[in-house]
Amino acid sequence: MPTSRAAKMLAMAVGDRSAAQPAGVGRIVLRDQVKAILLERILSGDYAPGDRLVETRIAQELGTSQAPVREALRELELLRFLESAPFRGTWVREVSDAELIEVFPIRAALEEVAAREAAERLDGDVAALEAEIDAMAGAKDLLTQVEHDTRFHQLIVEASGNARLVEMWSSLQVEARTTITAVATGLSPAEVAELHRPILEALRRKNAKQAGKAIRSHVEMFGKRLIEERGHHA
Repeated sequence: MPTSRAAKMLAMAVGDRSAAQPAGVGRIVLRDQVKAILLERILSGDYAPGDRLVETRIAQELGTSQAPVREALRELELLRFLESAPFRGTWVREVSDAELIEVFPIRAALEEVAAREAAERLDGDVAALEAEIDAMAGAKDLLTQVEHDTRFHQLIVEASGNARLVEMWSSLQVEARTTITAVATGLSPAEVAELHRPILEALRRKNAKQAGKAIRSHVEMFGKRLIEERGHHA
């Protein structure tokens, strides 16, 4: 199987773990990286619907313990990419295009409302957002890129000042779904960061209408690209 960006990231993480790093933190990092590798294989068709995923085999192949693999499998099941049953194990579930993108219109609508409100409340102060874009562009691995991508959007949602909107947005598992699109599209950190700049500039100019339009188009575009990339692997 070809070496992927996610697999390279895992190799670096396993090699870079030090005795000074808390064990819990190391496991969480590995879990997210194992999840990215498995997602890449599912989305590319390397793992087909019905294929069984055996925890011990995956751990051995990736050179890690079973704990992060077990946790990654559990999270992918919550995202409905996998199914499991007692005495039958875990297998890849067939996911339709409609299921894959069902969250995108909801997220786009919520973030449009948030960006409109944030444009007024931020009053042109976008320093924190710009810092996230810079960190995104300079990310050395997928995990860091996704972290700053998610944080960029979270800051805008929180800047809306609408607690119920924040609650609804948080329920969409945005970080996990950002990982899905990052793995599927394969864009570089610099490319992903640049796609956030129209949102930033609209907020800098305090243009509420344009900020809402830019962020809606941004989210919807990633939903479309996700399906396009999936079609290429079909």
